[in-house]
Amino acid sequence: MKERVLITGASGFVGYHLVEAAVNAGLDVFAAVRPSSEIDHLRAFPIQYTHLDFTSVPALQRELEEKQYTYIIHAAGITKAKDAQEYNTVNAEYTRNLALAAAQAAIPLKKFVFLSSLAALGPVSYKQAQPITEESNAQPVTNYGRSKLLAEKYLAQIENLPLVVLRPTAVYGPREKDIFILFSTISKGLDPYIGKTSQKLSFVYVKDLARVVLQALTSEVTHASFNVSDGKSYDRYALADLTKKALRKKALRFHLPLGLVKIMATLSEKMAGRKTPALNREKISELVAENWNCSIKRLQRDLHYTPEYDLEKGLSHTIRWYKENKWL
Repeated sequence: MKERVLITGASGFVGYHLVEAAVNAGLDVFAAVRPSSEIDHLRAFPIQYTHLDFTSVPALQRELEEKQYTYIIHAAGITKAKDAQEYNTVNAEYTRNLALAAAQAAIPLKKFVFLSSLAALGPVSYKQAQPITEESNAQPVTNYGRSKLLAEKYLAQIENLPLVVLRPTAVYGPREKDIFILFSTISKGLDPYIGKTSQKLSFVYVKDLARVVLQALTSEVTHASFNVSDGKSYDRYALADLTKKALRKKALRFHLPLGLVKIMATLSEKMAGRKTPALNREKISELVAENWNCSIKRLQRDLHYTPEYDLEKGLSHTIRWYKENKWL
């Protein structure tokens, strides 16, 4: 019998790569998706689907006991919302409900892996010499980051939960849609920035992230949190410069005043109605933050993680996929 894994958020960008990695690892994969989710891109995988009622702990417990999951990867969540309450409901309260159900259910659970975010810790000053560590004082700058931090606090209070928390930095790779906007803009000959403040940024290629999630599942480590990146720090122009290299294109670099971009974001939000646009006031707080450089020493030590992709290698693979699939 194959060991069974539940992957929430399976239809999303990261979720797709988690499904792929779990299938390749020989696990019996159940993909938790919404009834309205687009799942055509998952149909090539030999997996089963399930729908979860995150509002009900008893309903979740019945689902877990019926399927008898050995592992749970909780990747579901939202990165865009209208207000703090919506973020907290989906990212924190639903996470707590699933974890409570998992802790109470009569199942052979070996690991509950929660995909949090480096945004839960927040950025630091550009002048700070030491990178962000797992012990850094949490100072999230967005409601999204605060909701992820709240989820972590909820999980820490649940007994009998074999928990591992992973905090990836900016994730990129095939099928990603937000950073892709930059790739598309550069391919059209434009290279825009918000302000002129120096920055230290960090990234992780999605296949490295998926691999470390699988390593966390089978590790004996529990009740631990880990920051996840490729282990390097990049200046604010590195992503664009390497993208231009991969695309073999030139682009006009220009800097927009922060005040102007905030006005643009406000207008975008009003025009978007109920939806939250890619450029919003919340996102600006993360985009202009000075320093997202983080340490992965604990991850390397405890989970024996060695990144296979730095930004240049990862972008090369990503751009090739976008071209082959007619995104660019």
